[in-house]
Amino acid sequence: MNDSGQTGFTLIEMVCVIALIAMLAAVLLPIAPRQTSRSRLQAYALETATLLKADRNAAIRAGADVSTLVDARSRAIRSGVTSQIIRIPDDVRFDALLPATCRQQVALSTISFFADGMSCGGTIALARLDTAYEIRVNWLTGRIEIVPR
Repeated sequence: MNDSGQTGFTLIEMVCVIALIAMLAAVLLPIAPRQTSRSRLQAYALETATLLKADRNAAIRAGADVSTLVDARSRAIRSGVTSQIIRIPDDVRFDALLPATCRQQVALSTISFFADGMSCGGTIALARLDTAYEIRVNWLTGRIEIVPR
């Protein structure tokens, strides 16, 4: 008995379908928005705390004031000692609570560290969907901590 009315797919049909899916993926993946993951948000908080700690340590070692620039408008944090810049992506909410004055001088978007380890303090908040971190700088001790919110 010869069954010429078989149903199913041939190998060439399967290869064509897979090739079409691959071409669509190649076109659509670069267009898809890349969103910041929870772990990447945590990494931004750690990088920020590390940069602040490095600036504090440099101020103590050099015996001189060091100021870290926190520019919420351009979404960047710049080290006062090295040329390191941390850029925060657009899909992350970036807020900074910084002092208006520091040691009777205008502070203008900076967190300042002093030779004795103290600071004028400040808080940087990074948030994305249901995850948020605050990087807090204690004004009295200069201690930097990351607090999940």
